[in-house]
Amino acid sequence: MVQQLPTDTAPAIIYPDSDGQQMSDNTKQFRWIVIIKENLELLFAAYMDVFVAGDLLWYPVEGDNKTRQAPDAMVIFGRPKGDRGSYKQWEEDNIPPQVVFEILSPGNRLKAMAHKLKFYERYGVEEYYIYDPDDIELIGWLRSGEQLEIIEEMNGWVSPRLGVRFQVTSDNLEIFSPTGERFLTFVELAQLREQERQRADEERQRAETERQRADEALSQLEQERQRYQALEELLRERGINPEQL
Repeated sequence: MVQQLPTDTAPAIIYPDSDGQQMSDNTKQFRWIVIIKENLELLFAAYMDVFVAGDLLWYPVEGDNKTRQAPDAMVIFGRPKGDRGSYKQWEEDNIPPQVVFEILSPGNRLKAMAHKLKFYERYGVEEYYIYDPDDIELIGWLRSGEQLEIIEEMNGWVSPRLGVRFQVTSDNLEIFSPTGERFLTFVELAQLREQERQRADEERQRAETERQRADEALSQLEQERQRYQALEELLRERGINPEQL
C-alpha cells in the first residue's frame, strides 16, 4: 500500500479584481471620475511609463487580499501602460500610486474618507485629492515625510507630480494642463474635434479655391502668350519685324 506524504504547499491566495462596490453613486460623481481619469490619460498619452487607472483595486501588500482600495482615479509614474485586473504593487516594482483622486457622493461617509486618508498615507501616496461636486469643495493633501499634510489653499494649486492647476470657481472646479488647456468632458472633446474637422475642411476648401484660381491665372497667361505668338507670326508674314516695333 502506497502512503501519500503530506505536502507543505499553501493554498494560492486569490486577489479579486472587484470589491463588489459600484463605481459611482450618481451621474455627477461618475462624470467627474471620467473627466479626471480620461484627461489624465490624454495628458500622459505620450509617456509609456505612466499608468493611469480608474476604479482599479490596488493591493499594496503581497499575501494580504483584504488590504486594498480602489481609488476613483490614480496615477503611477514608473509603470508601463497596459490592461490590469488589479494593481498588485509587488508585481509593479513595488511602486505605489503617487497621485490619487476621490470624488465624493452622498454615499461617502466621513469615516470612510478618514479610513482612505490613513490608507493612502500609510502606503506611500504622495498627493491625495478629494472633490465634492455638490458643495464644489476641493481638499488636497501632500506628503511630507511619513505623513500626508493638508494643503492650505487649493484654489490655484499646482500638483507637483502632475503639473495640473486647480481653479475653484463659484459654480465649478476647473483643472488645467501644464500648457493651459482645460480638462474637458467627452461632449466638449467631441465638439472640439468637430470644430477642428470643420476648420480643416474649410482650410482644404480654401486651398482648393486658391489652387483653382492659380490654375485659371496660369491658363489666362498661356492664352495671352499664344495670342502674342500668333500676332508675331502674322507680322512676320507681312514683312514686319515685331522686335523693331
